[in-house]
Amino acid sequence: MQERRSNADRRQETRAALLSAARALFTETGYAETGTPEIVARAGVTRGALYHHFADKRALFLALIEAEAQAIAASINAASLDATDPLTALRQGARAYFVAMQAPGRVRLMLIDGPSVLGPDEMRRIDAATGGATLREGLAALPGVTATGEDLAALADLVSAMFDRAALAAAAGEDPGPYGAMIDVVLTRLA
Repeated sequence: MQERRSNADRRQETRAALLSAARALFTETGYAETGTPEIVARAGVTRGALYHHFADKRALFLALIEAEAQAIAASINAASLDATDPLTALRQGARAYFVAMQAPGRVRLMLIDGPSVLGPDEMRRIDAATGGATLREGLAALPGVTATGEDLAALADLVSAMFDRAALAAAAGEDPGPYGAMIDVVLTRLA
């Protein structure tokens, strides 16, 4: 006898199929070159199912970027849980970020198409709710960092930009070793 799936289970499976198909296509051809017909064909669902879950392609992309940001933040948090001090936590988190950004297509999604499609304000909102919040907390815990409020937010933005530039360089084939070493130097000097 076949087990009956609930409507909630079917909705969740359809949403997951759409996100998976969109991720594959957005990383293969980019946001601009991917159409909703290709997404629904890859997901094996109807256009109606797509529009039941997402208002449009941009809303689907936003949900995908939010999920990617949450996955990156979870990797960072897991890697820095056992740290005995704030500097070690930041170093372990930085390494985890670079590993997480090596997931196929992630640099394109998060650092190229994400800002282009969603804009800097939306990307900043997503970051503030995920890895950016953890980075601010980690920087604030360093004894050498006395910045608070807007100054702390600016420092976190600059450190985050440093991480992103290193991830872009590694994705372009540059040796990530020097980037990791220099990030470690900067974090140590902040401490």
